[in-house]
Amino acid sequence: MKKNNKITAFDPEYRVLGVIVATEEIRRAQHSYIQGRKGAYRAIVKTKGGLTVVEDLGILSGWEKPQWSSALEVFLNFKKGALQVIQFQPYGFDHWVTVFSRTGNKVTTIDTDLLAALKVGHINQNWSKTTLYNQYQYKAVNAVHWECKAFMQNN
Repeated sequence: MKKNNKITAFDPEYRVLGVIVATEEIRRAQHSYIQGRKGAYRAIVKTKGGLTVVEDLGILSGWEKPQWSSALEVFLNFKKGALQVIQFQPYGFDHWVTVFSRTGNKVTTIDTDLLAALKVGHINQNWSKTTLYNQYQYKAVNAVHWECKAFMQNN
């Protein structure tokens, strides 16, 4: 059901694994690669000096357990504006896949698992100037405070 070319939370084609995406920008950026699998994560971040570097805590040093066990942990680990890309490598595979990326304030790629984990507070804290922040999205999932899920239905 579309009203005035807006996606409603009741459109079944816009629900993936219980995730409700009410904005077209995020719908185009959404994909589902992680699918609950375990693996390693690394981040591509911008330094204060403007350089872009790969941050892969625990992967190259051979630690038994990497610092990050989910895309959300990576997403929350960096200062405002630093995080550019999150990549994921499932255990048993030798390639990295981008599960989150942004260009300026526009989110260009985001995985369904990350959307399912995001809360309103996560977005409002450091990502309020990006396409993730959208009051229409919050209304579609019945989010009323910072602890509510931003892309999952809240009661």
